[in-house]
Amino acid sequence: MESNEKQRKLDLRYLRMAGIWAENSYCQRRQVGALVVKEGMIISDGYNGTPSGFENVCEDDNNVTKPYVLHAEANAITKLARSSNNSDGATIYITASPCIECAKLIIQAGIRRVVYGEKYRLTDGIDLLERAGIETTYLNPNE
Repeated sequence: MESNEKQRKLDLRYLRMAGIWAENSYCQRRQVGALVVKEGMIISDGYNGTPSGFENVCEDDNNVTKPYVLHAEANAITKLARSSNNSDGATIYITASPCIECAKLIIQAGIRRVVYGEKYRLTDGIDLLERAGIETTYLNPNE
């Protein structure tokens, strides 16, 4: 098997796993999952939700996402800060393309590849990642 095809199959597998991880989110409007993989090992994971110690309710009475809800990527990256791992050179798999705030975290965390499964209407996060020289790949996880 060609190495590009092997990598693509691996990327799709991790992206589907991120989709399963997203099911842990209590958010009603959208559930997003993220996995950080380094040297063939999952070193962190995250899904969108409220900070530790807060009630697991992401939306207000008008179905608007509360301003303090963390994105899946932010949860995965900050979880690394509390572990002995680091994300230098890692790949992050996200079920949706990152926003600009999460893109900044990805850059600062030393992540070198971003694989995402859903395009967001705003492309500023992806644009920033590409400007920083980070490889970005869109894949349909249902392939």
